[in-house]
Amino acid sequence: MSLRARLALLYTLIVGGILLLLGMAVYGAVSIVLTNQVDHLLERSSVQLIQRVRVGRVGDLVVVAFPELDISADVFYQTWARNNKLVDASPNIRWYDRPLDVNSINFGTPVYRDVVVERANLRVLTVPLTVGLSDRIIGVLQVATSMAVVRSTQKVLLIILLIGVVVAMTIAGVAGWISIERALAPLDAVTQTALQITRADDLSRRIPYRGPPDDEIGQLIHAFNQTLGRLETLFNSQRRFLADVGHELRTPLTVIKGNVDLMRRMQCVDDESMDSIEDEVDRLTRLVGDLLLLAQAESGKLPLARRTVELDTLVFDVLQQMNVLARDRLQLRLGEIDQVLVCGDKDRLKQVLLNLVGNAIKYTPQGGEVVVGLAKADNKARLTVSDNGPGIPAEDLPHIFERFYRGQKSRTRSKDGKGFGLGLSIAYWIIRNHGGQIEVSQREPHGTTFCVWLPLAQGECEDERSGG
Repeated sequence: MSLRARLALLYTLIVGGILLLLGMAVYGAVSIVLTNQVDHLLERSSVQLIQRVRVGRVGDLVVVAFPELDISADVFYQTWARNNKLVDASPNIRWYDRPLDVNSINFGTPVYRDVVVERANLRVLTVPLTVGLSDRIIGVLQVATSMAVVRSTQKVLLIILLIGVVVAMTIAGVAGWISIERALAPLDAVTQTALQITRADDLSRRIPYRGPPDDEIGQLIHAFNQTLGRLETLFNSQRRFLADVGHELRTPLTVIKGNVDLMRRMQCVDDESMDSIEDEVDRLTRLVGDLLLLAQAESGKLPLARRTVELDTLVFDVLQQMNVLARDRLQLRLGEIDQVLVCGDKDRLKQVLLNLVGNAIKYTPQGGEVVVGLAKADNKARLTVSDNGPGIPAEDLPHIFERFYRGQKSRTRSKDGKGFGLGLSIAYWIIRNHGGQIEVSQREPHGTTFCVWLPLAQGECEDERSGG
């Protein structure tokens, strides 16, 4: 059974159950009201009939005739003496010489009972007759009336309620089916879209939805579209990653194969060929190491030491080391500097800083300037690396931290062939694993600024507290 059918059936059963309970309550209330009206009629009639009862001279029961009695024609009564002798009866049942309610004839208190007399349903009130204020019973008065009207009313009411429940359940079922079909229609679109994606392998498809975005279906479709977007990005990134890795591996492998073939033809070990092979093997080793490090960073499993790091000291060390690379080609100087303590892995943070400063030096023309600054802002450390090079095109800025990404118009890969386009991606994930952020922006009138935000150290760091 489909979900639509199950929901419609459940909705119908709930409505039917509620109506059934309501019908039972109405039926019971009407029955009680009608029965109380009958009992009230019997009680009023018995009060008038008791006024006719007297005690004779010898203590026997005597009934006095009152012509002005206001007794309904539908009321039957009998007066019985102690010796079960019928003393008086209503004209409409004088032919009936047995008690109307045999089982209650000897009760000492008034009793209401439903009985069947000659196939007629009667409501009988049995009242013991006493002398004055004493408890001595001298007879019994039984007053009855037909329950035919009450029973027919109950029967008609029961039929009406049952028909009403059936009709209401039918209408509720149809209305529920239509409303549920409309409500679940977007789920059919989800299913069809998923099947089309499976058949066509096209993750660019999205599910259109024109309903309210805040309801459950809207939230589901929004989440599904977001999932499709993430999957599309992931698969495109995976395809690009495989293509880039293949491209990066093809060149060193081609060089190695060419040198090996040359050495075979010459049947000798050429030192130049061996050096070339060694360089390409080192290049492949660095590539594999960077990919492994990036995979660990992206999965959140990058091993990091959590110790107090003097970031200002680390900046001085990096500047001293990178001055060798800058030489006389450009000016590498320190901007604003502040004493800053952060919790993190000193070697990884140094790797990030070396990458950022190295890129700035690499892409800054001769005579340019690279400025490194460190300050505190909003309980965070702000590390900036700025250059006045050609800058990064605006269309490249959103992708600058992606794996193997290199801008096409400027800041391209250096001619030494040592770069893979992984440095900024590794730096991005190292900073993310330190709970920080890394941003890039254009400088006016030209140049680029990388800004790293790291949380300041608050007391002892994790590894220092644990004694690690």
